[in-house]
Amino acid sequence: MILFRPVGQKEMDLIEQSGFTAFPPRLPEQPIFYPVLNFEYAEQIARDWNATTPPYAGFVTRFEVEESYASQFEVHTVDGRQHQELWIPAEELEAFNQHILGKIEVVDKFV
Repeated sequence: MILFRPVGQKEMDLIEQSGFTAFPPRLPEQPIFYPVLNFEYAEQIARDWNATTPPYAGFVTRFEVEESYASQFEVHTVDGRQHQELWIPAEELEAFNQHILGKIEVVDKFV
């Protein structure tokens, strides 16, 4: 399953530190990790949210996760059909990272 994740500069730095193989643990106030199902939604978040708050940088990442693993998570639609995301509980993120196939790619940026 191909997924996208909009991220800001701090999260991008941590992804880079992992060798583009993992997403960083969630902060205590972030109980859900939510990759999105389409590029347009990720682009909207990176451009309109991440890039408009300090340090004014937004990135769209693309990555693949084993379909059999990802299918256990429910797809949530928020504010319109295009806005679909998987909700991964924060405590599952380490296991989720182990099911990423290949590298996390940066496919767009807004700086």
